[in-house]
Amino acid sequence: MNVSVVEDVAEFATAVEPVLATDPTRHTITITALDAIRRGGAPVDLMLLARDAGEVVGAALRSPGRHLLVEALPARFAEAAADVVARVHPGIRGVTGPVPAAEEFARALAARSGATYEVSDRNRLFELGELVSPASVPGSARLAGEEDVDLLAHWRDEFAVEAHEAGQVPVDSAAEVRRNLRLGCAEVVWEVDGVVVSQATARPVLAGMSRIGPVYTPPEHRRHGYAAAVTAAASRWALDAGAARVLLFTDLSNPTTNALYPRIGYRPVHDRVDLVLVPD
Repeated sequence: MNVSVVEDVAEFATAVEPVLATDPTRHTITITALDAIRRGGAPVDLMLLARDAGEVVGAALRSPGRHLLVEALPARFAEAAADVVARVHPGIRGVTGPVPAAEEFARALAARSGATYEVSDRNRLFELGELVSPASVPGSARLAGEEDVDLLAHWRDEFAVEAHEAGQVPVDSAAEVRRNLRLGCAEVVWEVDGVVVSQATARPVLAGMSRIGPVYTPPEHRRHGYAAAVTAAASRWALDAGAARVLLFTDLSNPTTNALYPRIGYRPVHDRVDLVLVPD
């Protein structure tokens, strides 16, 4: 049983894709991140493969400025992975993944640096059952285009502030929206009388899975059902594009979104956590 660093993206992808395909729901972020990396839409600075008796059984990766993504790395590899990270990339200061696996990795990393760790964010993963489109919501959905980039970029920035993400990683939001469009994401907007009032992003279908997010409605347009309507429209796009599984994450500290998505057919799968290492 060992963990090793891989430098070549194509080699890493070939080795890990069969593992990711065994559970696209659990591995949703790794699947979409790896697809963006392979197509030149996102950088990566660490790729780890876990082997047991010579067979690849898990993986972890990290993009610059992000936490180590461990959703596809079995918890029994926490100690071995922490040894490798401490040796080759000691600057990593956080872990993200399902509870309790992420806690195992954070504990192992913290032990090697004398740090402690604390929760920076808690999320819940939902999977769509039967889609229920909300009725009697004024307006209609359409796919966004280049003319919507500036507005969507501004909303990305506002979303980051509300989610306490602003300042963590410098992001060119307009470039991010354009990259999403180039990579085949559906940037779905809800429009009322010619005014865009809400948006939801649906990721391209990979391994039979599409993930919705972000979803954002500015404060002046809230409490009209627009978020539910645009999320349902983005979910419909994903289903029509061939997704067998449609997923989304909610912030566990936001009771509104955690109540909203079950009403349109989403059911909880598991909770995830972002953990930050804190120097002692």
